[in-house]
Formats: sequence, structure tokens, C-alpha cells
Amino acid sequence: MEPNENMSRESPEPDAGSGEELQPSAAGPKPDGEPDQEPAARKKKKKKDGGLGTSRGIETMFRTSYRVHMDLSSLADAKANIMISINGIIISIIIAAISPKIDTNPWLLVPTSIMLLGSLISIVYAIRAARPRVSSQIVSLDDVGKNKANILFFGHFTNMTEDDFVIGMSDLLSNQTALYQNMIRDIYGLGQVLTRKFALLRIAYTVFMVGLIIGILAFISTYAWIVLTFGSEGLSSVMRSESASILASTVMGV
Repeated sequence: MEPNENMSRESPEPDAGSGEELQPSAAGPKPDGEPDQEPAARKKKKKKDGGLGTSRGIETMFRTSYRVHMDLSSLADAKANIMISINGIIISIIIAAISPKIDTNPWLLVPTSIMLLGSLISIVYAIRAARPRVSSQIVSLDDVGKNKANILFFGHFTNMTEDDFVIGMSDLLSNQTALYQNMIRDIYGLGQVLTRKFALLRIAYTVFMVGLIIGILAFISTYAWIVLTFGSEGLSSVMRSESASILASTVMGV
């Protein structure tokens, strides 16, 4: 009996001529129609790829986005400072050097006024672009819990008490989804501020360019008109004239 039991336990080897098909092993190729059984690690990786991504990748994305927005904000402030400085110098020169001579040289009035007006409008828009704009909205802890306020923005949490701020930050740090949502809203707010800054800067630079071009063309046209009307000697006499009445009578006589 024992030899028979041992023989029944052993797996019989299929005979080549018996017509039996070999069963595939676990490591061998699988027949058609049978789904692949992927390793558990690969399934976990695919499941992770379908979500928000790894924590390190999300942190890198937020860090990069914040750095880009901060660099653009610094660039906008630098451009606004350039406009403020240039227009301030032009306005100072016009008021200090040219304005006292307008009474004796009235032909300077039109081109000087054009350049002065263009510089004034440009510097106003540049100052508006560089001027800080902080929201004064009163925010409570309930607003933070209902996602109606961004506790990461100083314009919101400065109106809260210290205890409410600590509680709100603790709740935010314990909820990863809420933390990401607040950071996303913060980036959106930065984008809105940058849009306003660059729109104002575009107006400032455009007005400065147009005012400068028209002002210089007005100066050239005025000089050309005086040369064609009075000649080179007439231009010299006009430039040396110190009496407005004499210049006015000469122009009216022509």
C-alpha cells in the first residue's frame, strides 16, 4: 500500500504522445484572454499617479509657483520705480528750467505742456502700480473654517485674535486638503495683484512714450515754424528776447 500512496502523491509527467497539454507555470507566458496579474507595488504606484501626486512633487510645484510670482512682483515694482524716477526728473527739469522762460518765450508753452501732462499721467499710474493694496476685510475663525477666508494671507489673519489664529492654523495643518486649497487661493490672489500691477504699468509706459514723442515733435515743429517764419536770425532774436510783449507783437505782426 505504501508504494501506491507515494506514486499517487507524485505528479505524473505528461507523455509527449499522450496528447496532454502542458499547464503554464506562474512565471511562464499566460494564455490569451487571461488578464495579467500585476504586482502589488505597481498597482499602488498607478493608484498614486491617479491622485494629486507625491507630497514632494506638490511641495515643489507650490514652491516654484510662489517663487515665480514673487519674482514677477519684484519686477513690476522695479519697473514702477523706473517710471517714477524718470518722470520725476522730467517734471523737475520742466518746472525748474523751462517754466520761468515761458513768459519771455510763449512758444514753449504748448510743447512744454504736452510733456508735462504726459509725465504727470505716467507717474500717477506708476505710483498706483507700486502702491500697496491690502484688504481690510474682517475675518473670524468661522469664516476660516467655512473656507470663506484665507488664513495664509496677512490681510485676513491680522484682524483675528492670536488664539483664533493659532487654532485656525492648527486645524489647517491637520487637514492636508484644506491646506492645499488655501495655498491655491493664495496663488490666485497673487495672480490677481500681478494682473493689476502690469495693467497699470502698461498704461504708464504707453502714456510716457506717447507724451514724449508728441512733446518732442511739438518742440521740433515749433523750432521749424520759427526758422521758416523768421529765419535763423529771427530765431536767435526770439531766443534772446526777454520781453513777452515784444515777442507777442512780432508774432501778431507776422
